[in-house]
Amino acid sequence: MAVGTHGATARVTRQQLDRLCLEVLLRQGRWAEDTYLWFTDRTKRLIELTDGNIEVLPVPTDEHQSLVAFLYEAFSAFVREWGGKALFAPLRLRVGEGKFREPDLLVVSDAGDPRRRSRFWLGADLVVEVVSPDQPERDLVEKRAEYAEAGIPEYWIVDPRFEVTTVLKLEGAAYVDHGVFTRGMRADSVLLKGFSIDMDAVFDAAD
Repeated sequence: MAVGTHGATARVTRQQLDRLCLEVLLRQGRWAEDTYLWFTDRTKRLIELTDGNIEVLPVPTDEHQSLVAFLYEAFSAFVREWGGKALFAPLRLRVGEGKFREPDLLVVSDAGDPRRRSRFWLGADLVVEVVSPDQPERDLVEKRAEYAEAGIPEYWIVDPRFEVTTVLKLEGAAYVDHGVFTRGMRADSVLLKGFSIDMDAVFDAAD
């Protein structure tokens, strides 16, 4: 590999280039929103930002993507009839000052919602996360707090490890359980009146 240096060409090894990239990248705790956005505009990896730190999410598995695809089709078909919009990761969601997450699914009941921006959304009416086994507390604890802080009215946590879906609704500044749904049950939405989904079909989609 070659790089230009004032008209001359210098050969650098892959190791040297990797070292240069590491030197250019900021240390944890020093990432700003504009730097994060610039960086994530140029990668296909799922990367989130919290309080100056970036977190690179694991590459989704077949099981994870199968669940997300099934849920997306269900939510999208429902909200589309009412003029809403559902989208899926990778899509950045700003949940606070210096905080960006990439929910598995994002839903707004009105497709014309001004919070929908091209590079990232400024909010959503409903988000869905399929729990990743590498760090379950990310979806169960951390994002629960951040999505509540962002004022997102409804949060679905789909946990394939135990085949359980928890639907949370925002009351004041915190989430409370709307329902905990397992096989043989239908999970329903508080916000999307009339929307429900069969848990057997959801978890069968992972097969």
